[in-house]
Amino acid sequence: MSLRFDVLTIFPDLLTSPLEEGIIRRARQDGKIEVVITNIRDFATDKHAMTDDRPFGGGEGMVMKPEPLTAATNQVRRAGSGKVVLLSPQGRRFDQKVAEEFAGLEQLILVCGRYEGVDQRYIEQQVDEEISIGDYILTGGELGAMIIIDAVTRLLPGVLGCADSVSGDTFSRGSLKYPQYTRPRLFVDQEVPAILLSGDHAKIEQWRWLQAVTKTKNRRPDLFATMEFSGKERNLLKKHGII
Repeated sequence: MSLRFDVLTIFPDLLTSPLEEGIIRRARQDGKIEVVITNIRDFATDKHAMTDDRPFGGGEGMVMKPEPLTAATNQVRRAGSGKVVLLSPQGRRFDQKVAEEFAGLEQLILVCGRYEGVDQRYIEQQVDEEISIGDYILTGGELGAMIIIDAVTRLLPGVLGCADSVSGDTFSRGSLKYPQYTRPRLFVDQEVPAILLSGDHAKIEQWRWLQAVTKTKNRRPDLFATMEFSGKERNLLKKHGII
């Protein structure tokens, strides 16, 4: 079973290049995902293909109209399986846990907002959830949609060459990732940590875990505050002066 992404946008060309590169391209070719881009303008009801209008009550900017959005959504939604997500700075913050939720879906419909926002009636009648990729404002939801597609796709079985890559990702275990090293062994007078050359995999895993926890504590104390440790792990952290 593959996951189908439907992206509703008034600027479909913004998504063309990212979908044709790297892991996303391969996942599409292998049938792991399907990505269908729908132009909301095709569902406009007037001769000028208008998808926005001035806000009632006055104010700045334009608001996306409910009719074209509703018609486009109804066109792509599969019976009982499509989750409609509006990209919005007012939505739930997108993170790894949300990506994992979405990876279990059969269809994800991503609606790319523009201008000052979307008519509230469309949101109440058609949208299952609003999602934000961060506390900042973009010119539209297309980049956010692409971020969601990328983050969710790499979680699907068989997409990544190494299955352990997902479980060891930053955030997948509730922490940042440990430092990584590769060849050459010596670079600008700095050597790779000796433990990584020891061949003792148990000690290497312990070292990496300690490094990950330390980095999380120093860089993301908010994440560190939510981490849970067993008694053995807590003793190890105390031994190394991390807590």
